[in-house]
Amino acid sequence: MNQYNPDKHHRKSIRLKGYDYSQAGLYFITICCQNKVHLFGNVINKQMILNDAGKMIEKWFNELQNKFPDVKCHEMVVMPNHIHILLLLEREQGGRAMLAPTIPRIIQQYKGAVAKQIGQS
Repeated sequence: MNQYNPDKHHRKSIRLKGYDYSQAGLYFITICCQNKVHLFGNVINKQMILNDAGKMIEKWFNELQNKFPDVKCHEMVVMPNHIHILLLLEREQGGRAMLAPTIPRIIQQYKGAVAKQIGQS
C-alpha cells in the first residue's frame, strides 16, 4: 500500500476549518476507492449491478445506525469505484456532547469495518 507523502501527493483537506463535525445535521459524504479501482460492481444497461463487495458496503452502511445511536442512514448510492452517502446526526439534549461521535470518526469506523471484511474475503 502506498504511504501518504505530502511532497508527492499534495492532498488538501476539504473540511471546513473550525467546523464542529459532531454537531447535528445532514451530511453528504463521498468515499472513493484507492486508485479508482472498480471494487463494488459494474454499470450494465444504465443500472448498477453490485458484486459481493458492493453488497457488503451497503450492509455496513445500514449497520452504522446500530453502532451509533445518533446516526440515521438516509441514502446511499453505490458506483463502481465510489459511494455517496447521506447521514443525519441527531443530538439529544443533555450533556452527551463529549461522547458524541464526529463524522470523521463514524467514517473511520465504517471504512475500517469494510476494509477488514474485504480483506477476509
